Amino acid sequence: MELDARKLGILKAIIDEYILSASPIGSRSISKLEGFSLSSATIRNEMADLEELGYLEQPHTSAGRIPSDKAYRLYVDQMMQKASLSEDEIKIIRAHMGAKIDEVEAVMKQTAQALSLVTHYTAIVMSPMLAANRLRHIQLVPLREGRALVVIVTSAGFSQDAVIRIPEGMDSYELERISRMLTEHFCDCRMDQIGDSMLREMGGELKERKAFLNSIVEAIDRKIEPESQNVQLSGATNMLHFPEYSDVNKAKTFLAAVEGRSMIYDLLKRASKLEFSITIGNENEDETFKDCSIVTATYRVGDEPMGSFGIIGPTRMQYGKVISVLEFMRRSLSDILSNDLDDD
Repeated sequence: MELDARKLGILKAIIDEYILSASPIGSRSISKLEGFSLSSATIRNEMADLEELGYLEQPHTSAGRIPSDKAYRLYVDQMMQKASLSEDEIKIIRAHMGAKIDEVEAVMKQTAQALSLVTHYTAIVMSPMLAANRLRHIQLVPLREGRALVVIVTSAGFSQDAVIRIPEGMDSYELERISRMLTEHFCDCRMDQIGDSMLREMGGELKERKAFLNSIVEAIDRKIEPESQNVQLSGATNMLHFPEYSDVNKAKTFLAAVEGRSMIYDLLKRASKLEFSITIGNENEDETFKDCSIVTATYRVGDEPMGSFGIIGPTRMQYGKVISVLEFMRRSLSDILSNDLDDD
């Protein structure tokens, strides 16, 4: 059943008020709002209809109503208005993102801190997934006897390295020769396609070094995606400031889930397939987040999606503000990683 304009107006007012107050909303409160010329009794009847339709819930018999997950979904899809960022909020983001940061992990950490400071929710940021990057250079650097460092540089400027064993008798000249050969052959190839191609196409030229070639492929496969511990987290305890998490056991469960990071990594990896995603309450797969909303955005380098980042907050989240912050941050992060951030 579609809601008429009056029901939609009342529902939006209830959601807006509840986001701010965290207290059940009564008909008298709505009737006093500017723009409502309806009596308290009329609003009460409309609220009863909205409850019957599943958009409102009544936590206690004598209490007002609170929005359901269904109401928040309708709000996000049809009624939400994006909020402009204040000058102070923009300054906070630029102060964190404008610093000259050379390490990718430091950029991710700064992003998480800026997000949690501006939104007052819990921020989660995934390190770049290198799978969609293209290879720029492979360098095999001799270390102590029997070991070499595999340095992988991608088109986006990301660098990863791993230590591998080298065959007995292999010297620095042969390592350099193989480095040039692999770079020339696979330059501009997607990182997630290099492994199979390398074994298939270089098996003939390097057939005497097949085990060594396998070691290089395994090193690349290990490095093209970040591990769960490479998720940056900031503001986890911000959730404790909301009445929804006043229960100690509930708060402990939430903190354990986000601090563990593996669940967050899986969540962000799935979200990287979408430009933006909003999951509300029971839409979240894990029981830990059934009272939360999670809003994510995907950042890019050029045209390639690199990973995602987002916000975890109560379902009465300020969605319009969060979306605006993520849009601004996504542009900033993509610019930094693309080395295109303006000096000013």
